[in-house]
Amino acid sequence: MSSFSVTEPSKRSKWIAGFLVITYALITMIPLVWILLTGFKSPADAISYPPKVVFDPTLEGYVNLFTTRTRQTQEFLEANPPQNWADEIVRQYDMVIVGPSKFGERFMNSVIIGFGSTFLSIFLGTLAAYAFSRFKVPLKDDLLFFILSTRMMPPVAVAIPIFLMFRNLGLSDTHLGMILLYTGVNISLAVWLLKGFIDEIPREYEEAALIDGYTRFQAFYKVVLPQAATGIASTAIFCLIFAWNEYAFAVLLTSANAQTAPPFIPTIIGIGGLDWPAVAAGATIFLIPVMIFTILMRKHLLRGITFGAVRK
Repeated sequence: MSSFSVTEPSKRSKWIAGFLVITYALITMIPLVWILLTGFKSPADAISYPPKVVFDPTLEGYVNLFTTRTRQTQEFLEANPPQNWADEIVRQYDMVIVGPSKFGERFMNSVIIGFGSTFLSIFLGTLAAYAFSRFKVPLKDDLLFFILSTRMMPPVAVAIPIFLMFRNLGLSDTHLGMILLYTGVNISLAVWLLKGFIDEIPREYEEAALIDGYTRFQAFYKVVLPQAATGIASTAIFCLIFAWNEYAFAVLLTSANAQTAPPFIPTIIGIGGLDWPAVAAGATIFLIPVMIFTILMRKHLLRGITFGAVRK
């Protein structure tokens, strides 16, 4: 009789699972690849029907994304020859570059608000999760349910009250206001996720540290936090993704100073309507920070998802 394991998958099962995973990955990557390719198309190729897969690549979309252009007369164009390759691209439409666009500013607003709210959510969420996990908090179950209940309704349902409150407090169209708002939305997710991770850390570690002379804060900082690093990293990814992609509040509460990239990218206008290559170029660049952050945290994310799956 041949020996076999009930936990080790067969070679055939591995091949089938690998085929399904690769197929699923390729299907989910099609929209991203199409956006990437559209960023290198001309406006005519971007809206052609049937869609063009083979085309002559151009950087016109990226030029239109980062610059502001204006139409000029033939006399002006002849008297002022192109200064660089970007000028040559816009000259085919009898236009000249007059300055940078607002995309760089909007992108930096997304970086400040997204990472700022993520840091604040993780900081407050970790402290609250540790308190719920280690101390006898009065009405702990009720408080945890109340925190979770803030995620039970769509955020846009409270958009009008938040708009009125921000206007009276002077927080409309400010980085601080958006950071506080996204923190308030994300903190419930952070508390519940991090409490589950901290619950899995044995209390004996802290008790041994306290016996050795550590204070409660030192035991938390030097013992609990390193053990909860995987949970913190995975929670940070989810918080950042929400804050980075949020659209409704950004449209309602920002207009100039603190407007992020999601409301700005769909408003890029070209000749005759939306400039789809510039929109695709902006979406491609907008994906890069979150993609890099997720790749850097991928090991922690995998460990965080499976943390606590096997109990002794």
